[in-house]
Amino acid sequence: MNRLELTGLTTRPAQVWGGIRLVPLVRERPVEGLRLHEELYTDHGHGIVDIGPRTHYTSVIPHGFVADWSGEGEQSVAYGTQLGATAGGRPPRTARLQRHRHHRMAKRRPGDRLRFLPLHLALEGYLSLHFGGPAIAWEEWSRQALRDGLSPRAEDAYMGWSVRGLGAALRVFEIHPNQCGVMVYAADALAAAFVVPHPDDYRLLHPSLVEDLYGELIHQYALYGAPVPEFAARIPDGPHLGTLAGLRAAARAQEREWAEAHDTLFAGELLDSSYAFDRVYRMGPFTLWRFLPPFLPGGAGQHIGETITDHKGRVAYLKTFRLSEAQIRRGHLLHRLADADWRLPRAAEALGTTEEEVVRRIRAAGFESLLRARA
Repeated sequence: MNRLELTGLTTRPAQVWGGIRLVPLVRERPVEGLRLHEELYTDHGHGIVDIGPRTHYTSVIPHGFVADWSGEGEQSVAYGTQLGATAGGRPPRTARLQRHRHHRMAKRRPGDRLRFLPLHLALEGYLSLHFGGPAIAWEEWSRQALRDGLSPRAEDAYMGWSVRGLGAALRVFEIHPNQCGVMVYAADALAAAFVVPHPDDYRLLHPSLVEDLYGELIHQYALYGAPVPEFAARIPDGPHLGTLAGLRAAARAQEREWAEAHDTLFAGELLDSSYAFDRVYRMGPFTLWRFLPPFLPGGAGQHIGETITDHKGRVAYLKTFRLSEAQIRRGHLLHRLADADWRLPRAAEALGTTEEEVVRRIRAAGFESLLRARA
């Protein structure tokens, strides 16, 4: 288990739109040697992903990211883009590529480039959690459980454009100089963290946040939550305010206090948690990972996600998805069953409950098909 560390990223004061709070993350220096670009897909974002022999899934896939570690990012046009302008005079973000079927979550492209599907890496890691089911034919489990495991599994998510206020917030909020990331909150619940290696990448990908997937909890918080308070600097009066330099120093102190409060009170659930990391692809000096939380029910919010780190372990790219309490409970239950070798008496002992209660939890989690029918 390891933690996420956003070394080199600094928090700036939040911007608020109704119940949406965006917290900018800026870098003093971009991460050298890596650039991130976007591919947009046709067919209204619906696509099929082949993840193995005779195995695939269907989902909303509005865009993919292309990681480029060729060293040409400063001199060349972003991979997959086109020159020119739209009718409104704005340059297009990317060319719309004619792709309907995707081979694998992450696939090497010509040169030092890798196409991967943002958040799908993370969600596939969650959906495949103990996917094989029981390995031994204990009497409690059905034939289907032994033959197919947890297949199929599905989870619901909402597109960003359906999260109330998010589209407007992304459209009107200021992008800071050197901004390389953002933390998105709905009713002050952390919905997602997004980090890229270079400020130019962030400007290109900032609108893509409205195309991302968000959990049911975030959709509800944005829909029903009250407006959140805005950041306001409160500088106490004193002799130090008699000069412009003194006023500037006091304002910067307020910014530092905000950053410390944010990292402790708001982002603590993401940064203070431990994660199990699974390496997806090595890209020269960089590595693409996906990660899962410890699945501890009843506590703070927990997140799945994916990240690209450099050879020193510093985060160059990050994207997260907040799990609902029901999703956390399902992950916790699957972990306890697997740790108990799928023996219900052992699992009940580990959970501090009865075998009948474990059966009830399995059914409540939507895994009833795993159980053998009882007379």
